[in-house]
Amino acid sequence: MKNKNLWILTGLLLVIFGFTAMILQMIGTQWVFLSFLEIPGRLFAFLSKIIMVIGGFIIIVLARTDWTREREESLGEEEE
Repeated sequence: MKNKNLWILTGLLLVIFGFTAMILQMIGTQWVFLSFLEIPGRLFAFLSKIIMVIGGFIIIVLARTDWTREREESLGEEEE
């Protein structure tokens, strides 16, 4: 996978900004660069922050997966 470290960094930033944005929302403040999420409503903003965190975890997992090894293991199991 090309740019593996960049994908991991992107996923990590999504997780960190998502978690901190949810914590700040509970306190009553917000990140300035995520303030556009509050326009449709607080529920939309909360759900989009949860999606940010989940998406970040998914990006990290996919970036760390060794696809050639997975492919070899799946082919080896079919032959048996």
